[in-house]
Amino acid sequence: MNYLIGMDGGGTKTTCIITDKENKVLFECTGGPSNFLMLGTETVTETLLSLINQCTEHLHISNDEISAIVIGTTGAGRRSDAEKLEQDFIKFAGFKGTGFKVFRVESDARAALEGAFTGKPGSILIAGTGSIMFGKDSGDIIHRVGGFGRFLGDEGSGYVLGKKGLMAVSKDFDGRGEKTIISGLVKERFNINSPELLITEIYKNNFDIASAAPLVIEAAEKGDKEALKIIEEETDELILHVQAMHIKLKEPVMNLALIGGLITHKNIYSDTFIRKLKENSVKVNLKEPDYPPAMGAVFMAKKLI
Repeated sequence: MNYLIGMDGGGTKTTCIITDKENKVLFECTGGPSNFLMLGTETVTETLLSLINQCTEHLHISNDEISAIVIGTTGAGRRSDAEKLEQDFIKFAGFKGTGFKVFRVESDARAALEGAFTGKPGSILIAGTGSIMFGKDSGDIIHRVGGFGRFLGDEGSGYVLGKKGLMAVSKDFDGRGEKTIISGLVKERFNINSPELLITEIYKNNFDIASAAPLVIEAAEKGDKEALKIIEEETDELILHVQAMHIKLKEPVMNLALIGGLITHKNIYSDTFIRKLKENSVKVNLKEPDYPPAMGAVFMAKKLI
């Protein structure tokens, strides 16, 4: 029997599943993060090989029996970056005295898209720390909207919500802007209560800007004017993503799955976005993903053979 391995890699953990050729899951395991742009390919290749070894040891099989391996991971949006991890993994595996028939690196969003619709046409909108939208049309062509990163994009993401929230706090500190509940929440959660402390945390202590996003949502739910303004602006940005993807896919009704805590957990942000989505002229069929991203990676692995 030949086997397929699919992996879903992120900034906190990597999920790995091994299946037979009928997509039956035979074993699942998890390991460390696999954002190779931040951790380096050496660390990530060790993690990936360890996960593969867990699969083969559990099933008592050899590497030769694995037909294809695909990992969908953070940082692999550009083909040149994905190829770097592929090459370094193959080299590392060879150094360890082993090899694999097919090893492919794809973006985490691409694997999520395949899993969400079992390889069929549809689109996913991801709004977590960052934001991006992927879609597949009836001709099996992949389309992308957004995903330009924190410097040029990530509209509607936790990063931008957090950034705008902290900007409102900085203006509140200075008296350049409205008083905002966000300032009190930032003091309470992060012990930041002055311009000096805010500047130090952001520019010297690598403060996680996206971690302020929940405070913006909390303040908005309490009726804070500045927070509500941010919610309106960023949900509008997500609607622009949907409109642009609808034009690219050229479907009368666009199947859409939502991914990421900001828009899948019930809160004022997700409620506002869903309301705007229903009021919009774009016809959308919202649905839950069929399978998780790791299974999407399995579907992609199957196509490679």
